[in-house]
Amino acid sequence: MNEDQIVISEYAEELINVPRAHVRMQLAQNKSGVSLIHESNILIHCPINKVGMMVAGLIAHSLGVTPPPLGETKDVRASTGVLFRVISIAGLDYNSEEAFVILDRLLEEAILQRGRMSGSE
Repeated sequence: MNEDQIVISEYAEELINVPRAHVRMQLAQNKSGVSLIHESNILIHCPINKVGMMVAGLIAHSLGVTPPPLGETKDVRASTGVLFRVISIAGLDYNSEEAFVILDRLLEEAILQRGRMSGSE
């Protein structure tokens, strides 16, 4: 595993296979980066570099929260539909211009799916 790359775990892919209205997670930042965590399992890890921090911000935005400060964790809650979009955002190749067209659509869908739910607990 390259520690300069965004990592999406197999567990994240498995988690979205069973539709749920509410998945409780934590968004945490430490000295290695920002991670989205479910029941002590890292779903997505974004390293501290230009792309990693941009994606961490996009993930937080999709979930309806701001990224946590260094050393802190935020509780978040989202449906598996929103989580699917969060995982998709993390997996885009941001070296491609087309990625930003897809990103706009994924962000719009995540916000619409969240509806009135703010994302925080």
